[in-house]
Amino acid sequence: MKSLREDFLKYQAKTTPYPLGITIDYAKGSYVYDSDGKSYLDFIAGVSACTLGHCHPKIVAAIKKQTNRYLHVMVYGEFAQEPSVNLAKELAGVLPKKLEVTYLVNSGTEAIEGAIKLAKRVTGRAELIAAHNAYHGSTHGALSLLGAEQQKKAYRPLLTGVQFIQFNDLNDLEKITTKTAAVVLETIQGGAGFVTPKNSYLKKVKKRCDSVGALLILDEIQSGFGRTGKLFGFEHYGVIPDILVMGKGMGGGLPIGAFSSSEKFMNLLSENPKLGHITTFGGNPVVSAAALENLVVLKKEKIIETIPEKEKLFRKLLKHPLVKQINGKGLMLAPLFETLEIANKVVLKSKEKGLLLFWLLWEKKAIRISPPLNISIVEIKKGCAILNEIFDEILRESC
Repeated sequence: MKSLREDFLKYQAKTTPYPLGITIDYAKGSYVYDSDGKSYLDFIAGVSACTLGHCHPKIVAAIKKQTNRYLHVMVYGEFAQEPSVNLAKELAGVLPKKLEVTYLVNSGTEAIEGAIKLAKRVTGRAELIAAHNAYHGSTHGALSLLGAEQQKKAYRPLLTGVQFIQFNDLNDLEKITTKTAAVVLETIQGGAGFVTPKNSYLKKVKKRCDSVGALLILDEIQSGFGRTGKLFGFEHYGVIPDILVMGKGMGGGLPIGAFSSSEKFMNLLSENPKLGHITTFGGNPVVSAAALENLVVLKKEKIIETIPEKEKLFRKLLKHPLVKQINGKGLMLAPLFETLEIANKVVLKSKEKGLLLFWLLWEKKAIRISPPLNISIVEIKKGCAILNEIFDEILRESC
């Protein structure tokens, strides 16, 4: 549909000069269909947002049921709305005790904003520490924590009092001091190339935080809700954050974010001053209904338990001379190549062959593989066959 693409390019603000520009007709399961009837096997899942694929029937049913009752009725925190209350209660049932209260917002970046405000309120301190090559969102505070200067220099001045440490570098932990309000880390670094913590890194960060009275904020916007083979990524690493940040895959395809902490900490947002954090549409009942059903299905159908075997299959099928290594965990995988040119070719050739892949923010020599968690074994084999065909083509072209 040429006119749709032209209108997209003309009227909708873009994030890059050259978007992929597929004109979407509909999406179902692990597939996206364009306006010309072409199908694409989706190895992106809305950048880890569509946890159970596209238009999962139980999530759609939950959305429809709620839309027949009520939509938005009041700003966050004033009325008791069943889907939002039940979602927060369900989260309390699966999270550690110290993460018993949840504040629902509209996106991951908004959750980061709320989390850093809470940390400042709890500690009475101003300094924040983040990691080089981190990505926590693009709003002003989240951008201040972003660990790639080229991405934020055009928007300075940003928040003051932000320091950066190298992820997995224990020598940098001495930068965490009695001036530090919070250390903000992705449990698994996303934009950096799905970099996992090594040598009990997160436990050692938490120990350092505890010793100086700082809080640990873990960003599970990408790694949460089963993506790594546990409900939350921190469960792999023997650490519990003081504040947990969620988003993306939480909503089953609808926009949502949240941050969780102790009742004691979260109560600080309600007084001195009142409205310490406020949102109009956070906890939207329709979105909450979708998120609740997403979580219920993940648990009841034991989908998370299938992730380790699916990861093993991906790693087995993608052994190829072109692939130097595969970073990540679960269905959050990043094959790494020798050059960014190879990564670009893989993404673009895959699109032509009906497979959706995407790039990573900072690690340009890698590609993202983050399919729906309920992707089938047959679909994994199909997608990997396409990838290996492309790898072989690229090798032949280089000879």
